[in-house]
Amino acid sequence: MAGMITGSRVLRDAVGSQRRQVGLSGLLMCGHQAGEALVPVLVGVVIDAAVATGDVGALLFWIAVLGVDFLFLSWSYRFGARVAKAAEQRMDQRLRLQVADRVLDPHGGAETGRLPGSLVNLATSDTFRVAVMGFVLPMGAAAVVALAVGTVALLRISVPLGLLILLGTPPLLYAVHLLGKPLERRSGPEQERAALASGVAADLVAGVRVLKGIGAEPVAVRRYRRTSRDALGATLRATRAQARFDGAVLAINGLFLALIALVGGRMAAEGTISVGELVSAVGLAQFLVGPLEMFGEVMGWLAMARASAVRVADVLAAAPAVGAGDRPAPAQVTGALRLRGLAHGPLPALDLDVPAGEIVGVVPADPAAATALMRLLAREVDPEGGTVELDGVALTAYPPQAARAAVVVSAHDAELFAGTLWENVAAGGDAVATAMAAARADQVAEALPDGVETAITEQGRSLSGGQRQRVALARALATGAPVLVLHDPTTAVDAVTEAEIAEGLRAHRAGRTTLLLTTSPALLAVTDRVVLLDTDGTTTAGDHAALLDSARYREVVLR
Repeated sequence: MAGMITGSRVLRDAVGSQRRQVGLSGLLMCGHQAGEALVPVLVGVVIDAAVATGDVGALLFWIAVLGVDFLFLSWSYRFGARVAKAAEQRMDQRLRLQVADRVLDPHGGAETGRLPGSLVNLATSDTFRVAVMGFVLPMGAAAVVALAVGTVALLRISVPLGLLILLGTPPLLYAVHLLGKPLERRSGPEQERAALASGVAADLVAGVRVLKGIGAEPVAVRRYRRTSRDALGATLRATRAQARFDGAVLAINGLFLALIALVGGRMAAEGTISVGELVSAVGLAQFLVGPLEMFGEVMGWLAMARASAVRVADVLAAAPAVGAGDRPAPAQVTGALRLRGLAHGPLPALDLDVPAGEIVGVVPADPAAATALMRLLAREVDPEGGTVELDGVALTAYPPQAARAAVVVSAHDAELFAGTLWENVAAGGDAVATAMAAARADQVAEALPDGVETAITEQGRSLSGGQRQRVALARALATGAPVLVLHDPTTAVDAVTEAEIAEGLRAHRAGRTTLLLTTSPALLAVTDRVVLLDTDGTTTAGDHAALLDSARYREVVLR
């Protein structure tokens, strides 16, 4: 189950999905490191077997052997790195798709408590930090082989030197592991703060027009600066931890290698080993700097990958916002809605009947109650109390996809997508032309340079607020849904156009159930019935003209 997903499982599954490629790249990189370790050994052989003896034939032979070794190690690294990089990219893509699938899951829940920018940061930066293990693990395996080959070579040169490396390496690796703990602790908060800063920035960009309209730019700037400073502080703390980690690893490795060189030099001075063997020992000591530093890098990346894997796991394991529902999608929907004791958050227990084919206006005295009702009808949340029935069946009995196909909800702030005007409306359904005419989005097309083929920027920022609302309304109407719920679809439209939209809406939705959550007099005037939902949960029903005699109704609608 999703709730059992942990950071360790995310790491394990990511690597496991590319285990063959990771294994192959590890094998090739191990060959590369073995070839690298043989270079100082072969140089020592050249000195003892050819240079010291003056044997030209032996010199040519061992130089040829050294050349073959270089060809082998070069080929091994080239193809090993290519396979490892391909595995890393596939792991990254797989994780990004998993995160995207969870965020887009009809049952919801992954977005709860997270800003959109935070999710984007997680789906890019965190998934990369986990996926980079596809490259890092083969490097770690290659470092182990390099140490093993270097140790064997040193044991053949001198048992004391070999034992020094063999016994000294485990404590060294354990010390590196301990040094990586602070980095792991700081990596998680750094990613959290960076994700929050990205989320705040995305929200500010999305609402820049509103902020300018109400003169709230200074407040928004202060909010972003505060968040950005927090993110910078977390990043600096993580960077300082990384710097301390790298410096400490380098110092430990240097001291260890200096000890090896000291012992080897003394043995050569005493005649225990030859000049060639001394060159090999010093060369191996210098070579081993690379594998030991590689261990430090592997541990550092592993620490960051663990922290990011936990963040990815939190999203993948997020509890669904709504129940699954096991009833098959209805073959035919007449569109009768029945709400009984429906309550959620600011929405009091609401009783409401909407016969099939009727256009009903719901006037909420509390805007938050309208939002709660809209989310319940869209199956974004399950009710805290009561039920919503569609043709006599509880809406929660259907899977979210089936419920949303029958009851289409268009939010007040419905987003547009990058693409042409026609593509945005056609995303709703096939009745594009009639839907655009009803929503007066045809006027929007006439005002644009390329008509319906005009490219719309992300979130419709290239359009005015009224134009965006008309295109979003046209998209909702194009669905031809049995039940359509519209939440304040014309708040940014002028009065004349709003009256035209009201008439077009009534004609387009004739015979199909439509629920208008609005306080617009123009829209309420074309409904079959209006229900005033007061803050205490009481309702008053009637037609718009009759309800205008009520002081409370006028207060809510005409405020």
